[in-house]
Amino acid sequence: MRKYLSLIIIVAVVLTLVSCSGGKSLPDEPYEAVPYRLYPIPEDAYVGDTMPFVTEDGTLELYYLYDTDHNGQAYHPIWKYSTKNLYEYQDHGMVLNFGLMSDPDPAIGTGSVMQDQDGLYHLFYTGHNDTGNSGMGKECVMHAVSTDRQNWTKVPEDTFFSPDGYEKDDFRDPEVFWVEEEQCYWLLIAAREKIMGGVVAKYTSTDLKNWEFKGPIFAPHAQYMLECPDLFRMGDKYYLTYSWDCVTYYAVADDRNGPFTAPEDNVLDGNGFIFYAAKTAELNGNRYLCGWLGRAGLTEDSGIYQWAGNVLNHQLVQKEDGRLGVKAPGTFKEYFAADKAFQAVKKEGNVKIKDNSVILKATDKAYAVADMGTRPAELLLECDVRLDENGVAGFAFGGSENDETLTVLCLDAKRNLLHYEGYEMQDLSRFDPVAFTYFDFAENDIHHVTLVCENEIVVMYIDDAKAFSSRIRHSINGAHICLFAEEGSAEFTNITMKLPQ
Repeated sequence: MRKYLSLIIIVAVVLTLVSCSGGKSLPDEPYEAVPYRLYPIPEDAYVGDTMPFVTEDGTLELYYLYDTDHNGQAYHPIWKYSTKNLYEYQDHGMVLNFGLMSDPDPAIGTGSVMQDQDGLYHLFYTGHNDTGNSGMGKECVMHAVSTDRQNWTKVPEDTFFSPDGYEKDDFRDPEVFWVEEEQCYWLLIAAREKIMGGVVAKYTSTDLKNWEFKGPIFAPHAQYMLECPDLFRMGDKYYLTYSWDCVTYYAVADDRNGPFTAPEDNVLDGNGFIFYAAKTAELNGNRYLCGWLGRAGLTEDSGIYQWAGNVLNHQLVQKEDGRLGVKAPGTFKEYFAADKAFQAVKKEGNVKIKDNSVILKATDKAYAVADMGTRPAELLLECDVRLDENGVAGFAFGGSENDETLTVLCLDAKRNLLHYEGYEMQDLSRFDPVAFTYFDFAENDIHHVTLVCENEIVVMYIDDAKAFSSRIRHSINGAHICLFAEEGSAEFTNITMKLPQ
């Protein structure tokens, strides 16, 4: 009798615990990966630094350094994608190959494509040769021309090296464009001066063959190099983008010639090769920041990325105070045109669900989690979020029958960060963020958040101000997408989900 009584007591306790937790999940749904349409990548290779060019018929061409895991002594030929809408890409393959070991360009580095006043197309790019080119330096500016932008002819006699007083081995990433007011071409380049450090240097020319050195246009005395410089105008401001420290930065000026000043927070996406080597292009009246999302490091979901990966484009937004922000390309709304019904259930803790809103309240002893079901391979999710002053909340991935663990993409008002490192919820307070970008949650009470998901790529935008891009492999293969609060309260309202038509 005692045996059966003990069994009854145990069952009763278990049922009581389940009832108190109220936890449950939506049923698993089938998952199928899709080809990369928003964030293309070549087969068995990776997209390195991009060189965007917009044609007269409104096509964005993305020339890029083609990278593999088995680069030899010669590497990085230039390949090309093209698109009219940033969700349908044509792969044009290789357009310019690297040279021989006896040439200045057995390795190719970043450059730019432009059309001259007579209609001829020009590709200026970096030649790199570790032998040092007989003492002239490892890096130089090289030139190729084309009439159709697919077949390019190199012009070796136009090659030139760094000027006196500048490092011979660090001289790369030429950006060439016409300046109507001065009736000449400008060439901006990443260079290194021994005292000033990394600078963006300026040359001018009237024939694209003979270049006059004008000195640095931006010398912040802060970094070893300022790679992949790009200069453009929005409204009445001029902006200079550049990359180093595995990050893309920007500076701003009132005049094309400067002086340029870097805002206190001049990073628009994450650190650590999350988004790098970005240059810009204006397409149909909108300016896009075109770069790449690095491929995953040696371990998945670690927040550690390597050089080169998938194409990643953000749409730039100019704020009233002159700062830049980013948002998802507006054309994505054309792509994500089918409604997905919102559903959610309480999974853990203090959760209230009503219509398209979820209110979560974490306590010292319990997280709050709401399950929204299996994450589709492609998804556009939008919502408004209100956090406590020091709240930590966001999106959690996992929680399927095959894998109950949840890793979290954080809106972290406690640290004023957006971050994801593959941490499980219980580990958030134990470890410091690794992959992150700063965001000042105090600027607004309610924040508009957009998630764009394609396979393991998850890009989060907030308030048309910041992006935080990630590879979250724990979000695919049937994983659920959840809302969570780890500290404080969080309200997610006006939640909508969209799928491709």
